Amino acid sequence: MSYVEIEVRAKTVDLAVEAAMQELGVTNRDQVSVEVIQQPEKGFLGIGGQDAVIRVKRRKSRRRRDERKKETRGQTQQQGARQKTQAPTKNGGGKPGGNGGATPRGQRNQTQNKGRHMSQPGENREPKVDDRPDISIEEQAAIAGRFLEGLIDAYGLEGTVSTKIDEGVIIADVDGEQTEALVGVRGSVRSAIHELTRTVMQRYAHDTARLRLDIAGYAERRRQALTIYAERLIDQLLVEGGEIMLEPMSPADRKVIHDAAATREGVSSYSEGESPRRYVVLTATSAATGGGEEE
Repeated sequence: MSYVEIEVRAKTVDLAVEAAMQELGVTNRDQVSVEVIQQPEKGFLGIGGQDAVIRVKRRKSRRRRDERKKETRGQTQQQGARQKTQAPTKNGGGKPGGNGGATPRGQRNQTQNKGRHMSQPGENREPKVDDRPDISIEEQAAIAGRFLEGLIDAYGLEGTVSTKIDEGVIIADVDGEQTEALVGVRGSVRSAIHELTRTVMQRYAHDTARLRLDIAGYAERRRQALTIYAERLIDQLLVEGGEIMLEPMSPADRKVIHDAAATREGVSSYSEGESPRRYVVLTATSAATGGGEEE
């Protein structure tokens, strides 16, 4: 039996653990092991912070571990008893005219060959095969849409789900006044739903497409807020010079900052670091140099 390991992003570690347990179908915290990859941090003026990122794996049950220990102990005892029975008698204590109690050559070879071919715990296991099919991006979009519709129904909310494909990216939009409940503080719930939707897609498809999820217009509102935030930082750079390093952001948020910098002369932008702690640096220049790297 394989044990699923997933990564989840949420506002806090507890929220991420709760979302992961729901996805794995467990109700007891002791049934999962949790590794915190990134601690949550607050950003400046509510912008530019970072969510908690955890890696969660379902534990093997205690009963199964005990059974495997008993099985291994029983095999060890059987091998010890067999070796004791086959040991030669000391000082030729066999029958007169015999071989001194030693195991006959043919029997010894047969016993050795038998032992050589005995399978040990963990041996001869077939490698795990990924049998997920390669499905079209249209089918992946349909899977994401059905999952989001089921999620809205499960919460008892009124809303609609629409999906479209833009340059190889699945764009899912959840609309409706009641769906604001699925956004959360600074989009924390939306981020968790985004990760869950990606996980569902990965269950059905070997190679999944990129997914962009917006709920109740939150992504557009955040884009406008980030643009205002970037404009203020750029104004500060043009007066004081130097450079400003922003908080770690998602690829979509970093693109908003780069786009804002590209429209202003005397400032450039670029990204540094590795995901999920990749961040944007704004730099004052003597002349316009463009809008940073392509995300």
